[in-house]
Amino acid sequence: MVRQQRELYRSDSWSIEGRILSISKPWVRPIARGKARGMYEFGAKLSLSLVDGMAEVYRLSWDSYNECKDLKGQIERYKQRYGRYPEAVCADKIYRTRENLQYCQEYGIRLSGPKLGRPFKDNGKNKERIREQKRIEREDESARIAVEGKFGEAKRRYTLDRIGTKLKETSETSIMMVFLVMNLMVMARRKAKAFFVSLIDKIIEMAERFKFISMWQFSAA
Repeated sequence: MVRQQRELYRSDSWSIEGRILSISKPWVRPIARGKARGMYEFGAKLSLSLVDGMAEVYRLSWDSYNECKDLKGQIERYKQRYGRYPEAVCADKIYRTRENLQYCQEYGIRLSGPKLGRPFKDNGKNKERIREQKRIEREDESARIAVEGKFGEAKRRYTLDRIGTKLKETSETSIMMVFLVMNLMVMARRKAKAFFVSLIDKIIEMAERFKFISMWQFSAA
């Protein structure tokens, strides 16, 4: 910190690359967010994808970066895991760069958001097309919000915003463990739901069979 303060004094500047903000955690950097409650946040920055309710952390960094550069890598990882490209990617507006749009168009992937170019004229000829486009945009936005909800769930229920470890490695491990537990809970809820559904179906089947036997005995009597 002394070295950095010396450089700031000599260069007559207010900014320096890799500025240390905490002696106990020198790897933490300020991340500009521009939110109403504070212009800067301090902590790890994550690139997260959500497939069928399962969250996957693509990148964890303590430095600020532009997450739009991660889209291609996330799609290619999806291709390696599932053997095909996704039909659609519901992402934030920051991902809708020309490079990403061209990449998605090349592989037949629909990237959420309004189409480029001049919008359709609101007349009788394009009425159905405009209505269908708005419906798709609403569905994509609903799917995209689920990713934001995962961050809120991780902070509210799984202590993502209260990581108390002191080392960089242990902090990263704790963050990854949060998402691991979240995915395990998703799997557990699905197993429990399937068990209770099958149990209810079995009870209904046994009740109908008992009713049929009782009616047959009554008719025989």
